[in-house]
Amino acid sequence: MTGPKVLPLGHKVVVKAQKLGVSQKLDKKIRLFEQNPFHRSLNTELLEPKSVGIWSFRVDIKIRAIFIWRGDKKAIEILNLTVHYR
Repeated sequence: MTGPKVLPLGHKVVVKAQKLGVSQKLDKKIRLFEQNPFHRSLNTELLEPKSVGIWSFRVDIKIRAIFIWRGDKKAIEILNLTVHYR
């Protein structure tokens, strides 16, 4: 299965990934997302309020990538990385 393209990461996201120590994990998850955006290990989900259209996927147990769909769901733009506690 081939999924959407992940647009190049913005400077803010690259710096935050480095600061959080997840650059390599993020690269791996991006490759997985491009193959199958709803792969079980990504835990991809639409965030509340759902009408806003902001999504996330898991980078690791604590870090989530926040993204939006672009181009009729043919690509995504990662906006930020957040620390996610359950």
